[in-house]
Formats: sequence, C-alpha cells, structure tokens
Amino acid sequence: MLLTGGGTGGHVYPALAIAEALAGEPSLRPLDVLFVGTRGGLESEIVPAAGVRSAYVDAAPLLRTFSPALVRTVFANLAGFVQSLAVLHRFKPDLAIATGGYVTFPVIAALRAVRALRLSRAKIALLEPNAEPGLTNRLLGPLVDEIWTALTPGGTRKTVETGTPVRASFGRALEPAAARASLGLEPALTTIVVFGGSQGARSLNDAFVTLARDLGPDRQLLMVAGSRDYATVTGALAGVARARVVRYLDDPRAAYAAADLVVARSGASTLAELAATGTPALLVPYPHATADHQTRNAEVFARAGAARVLADRDLTPERLRAELDAALAPEILAELRSNARARSVGDARANVVARVNALVRPKDASP
Repeated sequence: MLLTGGGTGGHVYPALAIAEALAGEPSLRPLDVLFVGTRGGLESEIVPAAGVRSAYVDAAPLLRTFSPALVRTVFANLAGFVQSLAVLHRFKPDLAIATGGYVTFPVIAALRAVRALRLSRAKIALLEPNAEPGLTNRLLGPLVDEIWTALTPGGTRKTVETGTPVRASFGRALEPAAARASLGLEPALTTIVVFGGSQGARSLNDAFVTLARDLGPDRQLLMVAGSRDYATVTGALAGVARARVVRYLDDPRAAYAAADLVVARSGASTLAELAATGTPALLVPYPHATADHQTRNAEVFARAGAARVLADRDLTPERLRAELDAALAPEILAELRSNARARSVGDARANVVARVNALVRPKDASP
C-alpha cells in the first residue's frame, strides 16, 4: 500500500489511521506500507514517529493564476513526478491511497503514467473528506479508480461514502475527570478546549487571550495554541489560574474527553474526531481555506445539529462569550453531543478496509 498526502495534520492523520486499520486486517497480510510526502510538511515528523516507512518527493501548491511563482511550481512538481517514478519503480504498490495535499498530485500522476505504460496495475483511491474538494483533488478525480467521501455522499459512479477514518485511540472511552487531570486541569470544572491545529489559529488565540481572564467561576480553558503562537499565548496567559496552554497534541483523545465544548476550525479531520468522540463544538471556519471548504464543512454539521458555527469575522470577545454561554447550556450540550455522534458514517476504518479489499482482491478470490 502506498499512502500519499501531507502538509497538515488534516491530510496526514487520516493516512495514519488507514495504515493502522490495514495493518490489523488479516486478509491483507503480509502488508508493506510506504507513505510518500514532502520533507517540508508535518508528515516528515509525525509519520516516522508513528512507525510508518516514508519517502519524500518535491511538490508545490497548484496555482490558479499566472504569476512568477508558477515557474517554481511547475519545476517542483515536475521534479516530484520524476522522483515519484523512482519511488514506484522500487516499491511497486498494489494500491495507492491519496489523502489530500499538493504532494499527491505528482505522486498520483506518476502512477497513472506507469499504468498507461502497462508497467503497473495498481488501483488508486482518493479520500475526499471535505464538503468542497480542493483544486488538487478536483484534478485527481478523473485519474483515480474510487473517491471515498465523508461529507458529500453520492456524486459520480466512482464515489463511495466511507467516512473519514480516525486513529483507533479515538474509539477508547476516557472518563472526563481523569482526562482533565491527565492534562493538568481541574477535574470538576466545565472545560473549554480550543484547537487551533498544528500551526495555530491566530484569531481564535487572540479572542481567547482576551476572554480567558473572565471565563466565569466554574469554567477552565485548555488552549492548543499551535507552534506559531505558543510563546505569545503562553506569555499573555501567564498567571491566569484556569487557563492552560500547550503547543500541540499529537494524540488529542484526552482533550476531547476532557472537553465539555471544543472550539475549533472545521477541517475534515477535526470534524471526524468530533463525530467519533461525540464532542459538542463551536466551529469557527478558517475564512481563507480553498474554495471556502471549511465553511461548507461547518454548514453540514450545523444542519445536522452537531455543532454551532461562528464566522471568523464575528469573532469578538463579546460575541464569543455569548456563543459559549449558549452552547454550554446543559440541554444544548446534550443535543450537540447526540447529533455529533450521529455524524459518524458507521465505522469508517472498517469501511476503508472493505474498499481496499474490493480493489486489490480479484472478485473470484476466496475469502
């Protein structure tokens, strides 16, 4: 199995969840997995740490307009295409799964070229977890054999609704008070967890820095500030007794268990984790996401009653306080929790394993 994706945790963690699920599938043994990403992306840190073998190629974001950067983009992706050919020559996958990010373009394009030359019969699957595909996934759509979706059921004959797989740790129940204690929080206080992603979300960080000193007597705050703003947020909240700041959580399961309410962007992986853990959320979509896909993602959850949504432009301390007060009402929390869990598309891990078996095993093969 060749997995490719990268740039952010939202593209990498679903790939790791897929690798984890496939490793436990008897019908696929013996299994060899290779992850192909870029050295500059988050995957260069977290994939090796997860024990998954890695290879790296050059790639650059695809541009929608002509500019001087276009030349660099073309050359980077051409280099990545050639490097991917070398990877494919050595690895010879039976199946490639792309989970998003610009690195997937040269890798999958190289595999299609190898298939066109009849040097490989590897199948190709594309995980599209967002409600609105980005440019890279739109370009890859015609090149793949199946498109696995989570927020957009239906579509083309290639489309199969699998859900977005999450790591197995999200299926293990944690007691909230114990989870809070493990994170250095007070076990009995109402807990708000702010997820800004690996880099952080500056508008979320700024709003909560202002609000943190006046959360209310029975509330506490865990801020996952991201690497970019960690030092600034830590300094700003020094001395605030009921606010704890961490840079990043590689395994955020305890934070979800600790949370009465999560405040986060609305990337697809975050939504999959919210659904898997049944965690109430206030979503603040990143306003500059490609094709505004985070707003589309949040709208799916809002229509299902699985989250409340606040636009980034409205993220003032006063509006944020009002939204927190409303969301933390016991009856609203109960409704959000129930509807969030209902957003899970069955067992996404099992769904993906089933699709892998369907793609790589002949139809007349014995079980």
